[in-house]
Amino acid sequence: MPHETNDLTFDHSILITAAPTRVLAAFFDPIALGVWWQIARSVTTARPLGIYAVEWEPTLEVDDLLGRLGGVFYGSVMEYQPGRELIIADAWWLPPDSGPIGPMSLQVQCAMDGPACRLRVRQSGFEDSPRWRRYYGVIEVGWLKSMVALKKYVEDLSSM
Repeated sequence: MPHETNDLTFDHSILITAAPTRVLAAFFDPIALGVWWQIARSVTTARPLGIYAVEWEPTLEVDDLLGRLGGVFYGSVMEYQPGRELIIADAWWLPPDSGPIGPMSLQVQCAMDGPACRLRVRQSGFEDSPRWRRYYGVIEVGWLKSMVALKKYVEDLSSM
């Protein structure tokens, strides 16, 4: 069962041995999203005011507070600089069986750090409630696994 957290934000970075343009492009490529983020479907537009919508298949397991996981995460691209930054605002998570959680923002930044790219992902919202605390507990585990999967995916591409 996912844990609850008192931290109402996710902020983590990872070093990836690849060009920042390739790392950030993986947030928009439907094949890449399917591999590293386990997305079933996506509509993503890499430009300001573009849509950013990704969908996961519903899980079989049911969380006490959130219901089944999966569903849709969507928002508006407010900033996009290839290889540098992606900011999604007015973002919401629509779980398969319960009410939405949002609004929130997702910030993705890439910067060279020696010979590698430092990817930083920050997701934040603002409501202090048991559902939000559980949500951040769930996404923390999910993001950490996904960032490792993204690293492997992009580094494998770079070595081809």
